This record gives sequence, C-alpha cells and structure tokens, in this order.
Amino acid sequence: MTFEDFSVTGALYHVVSIIDLEKTLAEGIRFDDKTTYFEKYYHFHDYFDKYKTPNIPPWVFRKKAIFASMNFKKTHNWHSHTALLKIKADINRCWVCNENKANILFEPFILQNIKGFEEAKDFIERKGPKIVEEYWLDSLSLIENIKVRRDKEEGYDAEILIFHDIPPEDIQCIFIISDHSIMSPDKWTKYFKEAVCKPKESALHGNIHP
Repeated sequence: MTFEDFSVTGALYHVVSIIDLEKTLAEGIRFDDKTTYFEKYYHFHDYFDKYKTPNIPPWVFRKKAIFASMNFKKTHNWHSHTALLKIKADINRCWVCNENKANILFEPFILQNIKGFEEAKDFIERKGPKIVEEYWLDSLSLIENIKVRRDKEEGYDAEILIFHDIPPEDIQCIFIISDHSIMSPDKWTKYFKEAVCKPKESALHGNIHP
C-alpha cells in the first residue's frame, strides 16, 4: 500500500481537481460542493439509492456522500491535475462499499441515452438492479470494516462514503499530481523556486522529480 495502514493513521484520502483545491482548503468539503456533482454524478448515485437493500441504514445515500479511500495500491493510476488530501472523518458516520461493483454500471448508465448505444440501455434495464443489489449487500459500516477489514480482500476496492461535512482543519493537502510527477506542496514550491533561478530553457524543459 502507498500509506501507513488505517489502523495506525486513522486517516482517509480524498482526491480533488486542483481547480477546486483553493476553495476546498478554505471552506472544507461538502458532498454537493462541486458543479460536476449535479452534471455528472447525481443521477448515477440516485439510481443506486433507488435499489438500496434492507441491510442499509436510513442515513446512507450515495447521492449525499463524500467519497474517500482508506489507502491505495502501489500500482494505483493517479489522475493528472489533481490534489490528494488526507482527511479526518467520524467513523460512526461512514459506510464502506466495493467500488468495483459500482464501476461496472457507470459507462452503460452514461451511454444509455446516446444514439447508437441502445444495448447499454438494455444492459441497465436487465442487469442494473441486480448489480446494485449486490453492491449494497456487499457493503458494511466502517466500524464493522475496521474489525473484519474487507478493504484488504483481493477484488474489494473499498470506497468510503462519508456522511458529514469535512471542515478545513481536518484537511491536509499531501500531494499535487501532474502529468509528470507527484510531489508534496513543499516540493512543488521548491521546484518553482529553483526553476525561476535557472536559465529559461532549463525551466521549460527540465525533468520534474518527486
């Protein structure tokens, strides 16, 4: 894993676009604080909420969750132009699901209303409810997961659903991710400072090292 285990740190990790970083550090994190939430994700989350199984408590709704991770594999594929945040959350208000089961549905859900992808709509109608049911049945509270550690099982890609706002004081930016490098804010600052002191060609074409 990339970081020390949750049992040691008690930390969760959340990824934001660097475009949203300033606002996030100043105001904290809410489940609906980004424009992309309503444009890209609300209806997908709402679809899952329509098929919640009886084992899910009434306070758990995907469309009202902040999504986080407990850790990352060494081989994790990071998205460029993002920031990785270390956050604190109330473990009593978190739910753990297997993201692999949700990801199966994202492409067909988005494509189903596009001409030429009629099969995607048929897939959603025939397979979707059962996949969502399996998603919820395979989930558990973070409290229970701390005991049984489903997140460590092969094939269980744990996504943590957090059901409270994260204030600025519980957020720490630990890495900025570009096309070329992953560095801490301090190392980025050092890079910018050194690049200014170098010849123009070096600053433009030099390699960035973590």
